[in-house]
Amino acid sequence: MARCSYLLLLSLLTLSFWLGGAAPARAQTAPPAPKPRTTRILFLLDASGSMLAQWEGKTRWEVAKGLLARMADSLNAYPSLELGLRAYGHLHPKEENNCEDSRLEVPFAPKNAAAIKAKLKAMQPQGNTPITYSLLQSADDFPTADKTSRNVLILITDGLESCKGNPCATALALQRKRVFLKPFVIGIGAEKDFGKQLECLGQYYNAADVKTFRTILNDVVAQTLAKTTVAVNLTDEQGRPVESNVNLTFINNLTEQPEYNYIHYRDAQGRPDALDIDALQSYDLVINTVPPVRQPNLLIRPGKANVLIYKTPQGTLWLKPPTATASPYGTVQAVIRQTGQDKTLLALPFGARQKLLAGNYEVELLTLPRQLRRITVKQGQETALTYEPPGVLNIVTDLKGYGSVYRLGQDESQTWVYNLPHGGSSKINQPLQPGTYRLVFRTTSATGSQFTDVRTFTIRPSQTTSVSIFGR
Repeated sequence: MARCSYLLLLSLLTLSFWLGGAAPARAQTAPPAPKPRTTRILFLLDASGSMLAQWEGKTRWEVAKGLLARMADSLNAYPSLELGLRAYGHLHPKEENNCEDSRLEVPFAPKNAAAIKAKLKAMQPQGNTPITYSLLQSADDFPTADKTSRNVLILITDGLESCKGNPCATALALQRKRVFLKPFVIGIGAEKDFGKQLECLGQYYNAADVKTFRTILNDVVAQTLAKTTVAVNLTDEQGRPVESNVNLTFINNLTEQPEYNYIHYRDAQGRPDALDIDALQSYDLVINTVPPVRQPNLLIRPGKANVLIYKTPQGTLWLKPPTATASPYGTVQAVIRQTGQDKTLLALPFGARQKLLAGNYEVELLTLPRQLRRITVKQGQETALTYEPPGVLNIVTDLKGYGSVYRLGQDESQTWVYNLPHGGSSKINQPLQPGTYRLVFRTTSATGSQFTDVRTFTIRPSQTTSVSIFGR
């Protein structure tokens, strides 16, 4: 009995194995988890002579290096994290006015807190404040071969540029080149207005006292390492979260390059999923509806689960062919624009369905003659647009000459529609929309304008109208 139970269990396990082996062909498999990106934090530390000023019983330098040493210790165990230290103003005395007084003291490496603490202990402030030069040099501190890393720069300073450089323009240029992300700038022991000249560098913090400096330094590092997510709710006109399946593009608004592309998704309960976003960059969000919706300067809180809500009500335009049979035009295209806008949104063939933002549109039908239709697309509804089946103009006479076809209005006005082949044969079969037309023609052999032949004719849906012309 025990053996029978064993064989039964073995059979079930074998069946389960084979069923399980076939499952991946039918079931969706999750993509492999991406390799964690390396985050590199470069501390750019002011070691100029002004850092020897007293600050709550100690020098600014003692406070800064002490907090930085403890910070390096606390970060030593983080995986995929490398720290580096560059200092300026510590190699030459102030009297030398050296504007290239800057050096990478500790190159990037994992678990290098001991090296950073040793360098901080050995350095002594004494010189200028060459911020611009130091920023330019920091571009070579980050490994250029690793294009996937997050490069973060934290500038700690108690003074402004002293070498007539332009640190703001330099920082912006390096961000656009993707050398590092938007820098953090911590002004220590400074007056309130001090930050106005440095906030253009990046995200500025004013540490007017030691306690605030400690809090800011912890907060900046936490922002750098914390996971940030963004959920995007796309709603209808009533604010109900029902829209989905739209491409969302997060554009770096400094480089104007797309950083993330996501196709919007809702689960069975209608909830959007949370997207991983690097909060240390500034973004514009483009919701790629037709027309697209762009939200500049997204407000994303680092380390939080952010929820963004946008109204994107959509309906559907159906370009409905007039009959089930083939059109003498072949495929008719339609050009779609927003009402009052010259820019073309898109061109589509008849038979297509297209989702559009709710609103007013002008649709130009490339029939002959062209037609302009004004439509309103409503949330959740389908708007059908069609045209009358064309007839065919058949010019049976075979003469060489020059001629044109005009559409006649109710007031006998005429509007140009079509030119016959210039100097070629007048014999054609041309699809036209139903209506009244005028044909004007002169042969190449005619010896004067008075020999122009004028014919009026009517085109009816799905019928052929034959017209004869005469040479004079």
